[in-house]
Amino acid sequence: MTGSLLIPLFGSRAVADLFSDHARLQALLDFEAALAAAEAATGVIPQAAAGAITAACRVDRLDLAGFADEAERAGNLAIPLVKRLTAAVARDDAGAARFVHWGATSQDAIDTGLVLQLRAAQGVIEADLARLSDGLARLAQTHRRTPEVGRTWLQHALPISFGLKAAGWLDAVERHRARLAALRPRLLVLQFGGAAGTLASLGTHGLAVAEALAHRLDLALPAMPWHTARDRFVELGAMLGLIVGTLGKIARDLSLLMQTDVGEAFEPAGAGRGGSSTMPHKRNPVAAAAVLAAATRAPGLVATLMSAQVQEHERGLGGWHAEWVALPELTVLTAGALAQTADTIAGLEIDAARMRANLDATRGLIMAEAVMMALGGALGRLEAHHLIEAACRRAVAEGRHLRDVLAQDPAVAAHLDATALDRLFDPLNYLGATEALIDRVLAARHG
Repeated sequence: MTGSLLIPLFGSRAVADLFSDHARLQALLDFEAALAAAEAATGVIPQAAAGAITAACRVDRLDLAGFADEAERAGNLAIPLVKRLTAAVARDDAGAARFVHWGATSQDAIDTGLVLQLRAAQGVIEADLARLSDGLARLAQTHRRTPEVGRTWLQHALPISFGLKAAGWLDAVERHRARLAALRPRLLVLQFGGAAGTLASLGTHGLAVAEALAHRLDLALPAMPWHTARDRFVELGAMLGLIVGTLGKIARDLSLLMQTDVGEAFEPAGAGRGGSSTMPHKRNPVAAAAVLAAATRAPGLVATLMSAQVQEHERGLGGWHAEWVALPELTVLTAGALAQTADTIAGLEIDAARMRANLDATRGLIMAEAVMMALGGALGRLEAHHLIEAACRRAVAEGRHLRDVLAQDPAVAAHLDATALDRLFDPLNYLGATEALIDRVLAARHG
């Protein structure tokens, strides 16, 4: 993500730090240190050499002058980093320096380093997904019988409860939590194959070193190296895109509920939050704007990863390189949108009175289906539909409440008295299976 000033708005500072230049290089060095230790443990290199290499595997011990220019010429970060690491080791132990990066290739270090960064980022994302889940569960429970307008095609449809809306958001969040948990064993794996994925440079010790290396990094050892099999990263990218899409859905709903003409729910208030540079009265949905921006950008980054999946033979040309920016940026973007959403839900302000008032904005028309279904048993659904449709037209034309129009209609009065009409025009009596649906979502929720 370009520009540190925009990271708090569009990203997560904590996750952005995990993908900083310093963190990226340190992840590569963590691979090199673990490689040396694994090779010493399997008798491939001397134990003393591993100690010297490990001691030098800290970014602050390396001379990085001119590093970026050299990386440009080399085509990746690992080549100049290994050169500087070798020089740093040589200053203390010339004999140990010749064992730096022994038997590995640049992509081994770069891919495994990225997996280490993604593991840390996934921990942050999982924690914020759990926090968002907690907030949505509270909303669903608290507002299970807080009636509001259900809207289809942006028009008033039928009564729902705000708790049902929150439960719908929660249900999707829980699926994402399950997906991330299922992905872990596929994503958090070692990349180690040497120049062409055969580990030939390590002779008969290749798999033993790989097992020891995976153990030291606390990563799984896959069946084989995956230099040009990029489905793991693409799967993560697609999953992050799904998460951002759900967050965008929540943000879209909340921004619409914050409209002045609706006024049913509001992002948390705070000094300097959501104001306008010229209009003192404004309360803008700033978190929703940031999340919707992420939802706009994420599909393109996911598409980049999918395009990059088509790679050549045993080592990719260009596609692999495209991942280096796209996947970290998508991860930072997702984490930022998630943190914004979790914060918003935790402090969301609900105006239940406005929700109730909006239910009557159409003077009872929103309850037309309830009355139609009540009459349908006696008149048949189609005849009841025609009867209530005509009554709705009269109510609109005469500016009257639908209940009053129906009360004066002999065809209706023959089947529904005043008490029955009062019951039918109470939104809480037409929520159907709402509470049962909320309970199903809450019961299925991962604690």
